[in-house]
Amino acid sequence: MTATIPEPHVLREYALLADGQRGALIGPRGDIAWMCAPRWADDAVFSSLIGGNSVWALTPVARFVWGGHYEDGTLIWRSRWVSTEGIVECREALAYPGDAHRAVLMRRVMAIRGEARLDMNFRPAAGFGHDQMTHLTRDEQGCWHAIAGDLRIRVSGAPGATPAHGDGGSALHARLVVPEGGTHDLVVEISDQPAEGRLPNPDMLWESTENSWRRAVPAMHASNARRDARHAYAVLRGLTTPAGGMVAAATTSLPERAEQGRNYDYRYVWIRDQCYAGQAVAVDGPHPLMDDAVAFVTDRLLADGPQLRPAYTIDGGVVPNQRSLHLPGYPGGSDILGNHANCQFQLDALGEALLLFAAAARHDHLHTDAYNATVAAVGAIAQRWQQPDAGIWELDNRHWTHSRLICVAGLRAIAGQVGGRDGGRWSGLADAILASTDDCVHPSGRWQRAPDDSRMDAALLTPALRGALPARDPRSLATVAALSADLVDDQFVYRFRHDDRPLAAAEGAFLLCGFWAALAHHQLGDEVTAMRYFERNRAACGPPGLLCEEYDVEQRQLRGNLPQAFVHALLLETSLTLGHPSGGQVSGEDSGHPIQALKESL
Repeated sequence: MTATIPEPHVLREYALLADGQRGALIGPRGDIAWMCAPRWADDAVFSSLIGGNSVWALTPVARFVWGGHYEDGTLIWRSRWVSTEGIVECREALAYPGDAHRAVLMRRVMAIRGEARLDMNFRPAAGFGHDQMTHLTRDEQGCWHAIAGDLRIRVSGAPGATPAHGDGGSALHARLVVPEGGTHDLVVEISDQPAEGRLPNPDMLWESTENSWRRAVPAMHASNARRDARHAYAVLRGLTTPAGGMVAAATTSLPERAEQGRNYDYRYVWIRDQCYAGQAVAVDGPHPLMDDAVAFVTDRLLADGPQLRPAYTIDGGVVPNQRSLHLPGYPGGSDILGNHANCQFQLDALGEALLLFAAAARHDHLHTDAYNATVAAVGAIAQRWQQPDAGIWELDNRHWTHSRLICVAGLRAIAGQVGGRDGGRWSGLADAILASTDDCVHPSGRWQRAPDDSRMDAALLTPALRGALPARDPRSLATVAALSADLVDDQFVYRFRHDDRPLAAAEGAFLLCGFWAALAHHQLGDEVTAMRYFERNRAACGPPGLLCEEYDVEQRQLRGNLPQAFVHALLLETSLTLGHPSGGQVSGEDSGHPIQALKESL
C-alpha cells in the first residue's frame, strides 16, 4: 500500500459527524480518523486517531490551508481548503437519522474556484485496525464491495479507483479531479448486514439528511448565543440514539491531560450526563431530547432501582470492564475499552434523576412510568443516602457533600411538582439529609468536599443552582466566593486542588465547572461576571465548535474525549439561562456585592 496513515491532529481541529447510532471524527486533512460500526461502542472501523491502521482520507493535492464550518443547526460539516490551485470544499455527513445496522458516510467535493484535485486513501479495517479490508471487487455499476471482519462495505462514486494489496488487506486509492463549479459525490456504506441491491442516490440522501436535521433542532430564540445553542443541541442530538440513550462522548482513550495519561472510554450512557442534557433542554421547552432523557432514565430506574448503575450501554446493558487493545493510542495516552465506573455507586445520579423528572413535570411530560421511576428513585435515596459513594468525579467511596446535597435538591424539586402526601414525605426526607450535612461546612462558612476533606470543590456550586438551599444562604455565598479565590484561573475553573502544586500542574480546567460558575453568578445578579465565565469557556473550542471535558489553560488545548456531552449540555443551559434577566441587583464590580465582600475576607 502506497498511501500512509495521517498523523493525529490536536483535538480542537476535529469535526464530528453523527447520526444517533455512531459518530465519526474528521480532521483538517480530510481524514476520517475515527468511527465505530455499526454502533457507538462497537469496534472502530476507522481508528488512526488512536494508532489503528485504518482511515478514509480525502486530501487536496496542492499545498493548502484548512478551515470549515457546520451548516446551521446540523452536524453537516463543510471542510474548506484554500490551496495554491484554488478553493475546494467537501460537504461531509453521516446520513441522518442513522440506521442501527448500516452507517452511510456521504462526501460531496465542490470545486469552488479553480479545478479541484484530491487524493483519496480509503483503508477501513474492523476491530480497531486489526481486520483489514479483503475480498475487494468492483461490480458492473462501478461500485466497490469488500469485507472487513464481520462488516460489509460498499463504495459508490470511485469507479476508477486503484486497489492496493498488502499487509494482509486491501485499500483503494484514487485521484479525483473536479472542474471549477462542479461537484463529485462519494458514498460509503458500512454494515453488519448484506448491502441493499439498489445504489443510494446522493441527492436524495442529502435532501433527507438536511430535512431531518431541520426538524430535529429547535430555534432556541431565547438563547443569548443562538448559533452555539443550536450547535450544542445538534451535538447532543447526534450523540443520542433513537431509543433515548445519549453517549457521554463519541470516542475512547483520548487523554485528559497529556502528561498524566488518564484515559477513559466514554462511548456509553452516563445517567448523570443524560440528566444534565434533559434539564438543559427543558430550560427552553419540552423538546424531544428531554423526553429521550426521561425515557432512558425511567427504564433504568424501573429495572434497577437502588442498584442503579452510573453508566450503561446504549441498550441499557452493563458497561464492560476495562481492557487494552495494545495499540499506540493517541499521543500522551493509551488505548482503553470499557469503564471502571460499571462497578460504582454514585448517589448524586439519583438526585439528578429527580431533577430531570421535575423539569419534565413542569412541562407536563411526567407520564405514569416516569412517576413510578420517581418513586423508585426516592426509595433508593431513602435506602442509600447514608452510604459512602464514588461521587460526581468517580473517586474513592466517601460521604461526599455534593452527592447528598444534590439528592436534597432533587427531592425538593420533585416534591414541589407533585405536592400532596408524597410531596410532604419527600420534602421531609430532603430536610433530614440537609440536616446531616452540618459536618460538611468548612470553618470559613463554605461547603467542603466531605466531612473528612476540607477542600473546596467546584461541584459544590450546584446545590444552590438546583434549589437544595437558597442562593443567598451564607453557605452558598461563601462557596461561590471560595471558588473564585481558590479554583479560578482567568475565568477557567478547576474541579478541586489535588495537592500543593499549581492548579494547572495537576490537571486541566473543567469546562463544565466554568459554566456552573457562570450560572452561579447569574443567579446572584452578577451578570458581568456570569458573562465573563460563559464567554471564556465557550470560546475554548476550535473551528468546529466542539468541547472536551478539560481545557489546558497554559497550552490552550482541549484534553479528553470528544465531544463531551455534558459540557455541551451546560453550554446550552447557560446560554438559555443567561438569555433571561436574573432579577439580581448589581454587578461583581460593585464592592458592595456579597461575593466581592466574601472574596476580600478570604
